[in-house]
Amino acid sequence: MPQIIISPDSCKGCELCVHACPQQILGMGKKINSKGYFYAEMVEQMRCIGCRLCCITCPDMAIEMKVNGAMYHYFSY
Repeated sequence: MPQIIISPDSCKGCELCVHACPQQILGMGKKINSKGYFYAEMVEQMRCIGCRLCCITCPDMAIEMKVNGAMYHYFSY
C-alpha cells in the first residue's frame, strides 16, 4: 500500500497537489507551518492508488511516497 509523506515545513500551501490528485485524498490543513502557510494533509490514506501525481506536481518537493518500504525520490535538486 502506498504511503504519502508530506513535510509540513517544506509546503507553501499552493494546493497544486490537492488539484492533481485523481482520488481527491489530499486537502489543506487547518494548522500553519513555520513559514506561516497552511499546508497539505492526507484526508483519506486508504484510497491512495500510488499514482505519484502529487509528488511530481509539488514544486517544493514537500511530498514523498513510500511503497512497500521503498522511498521514491523524483528530483535530486
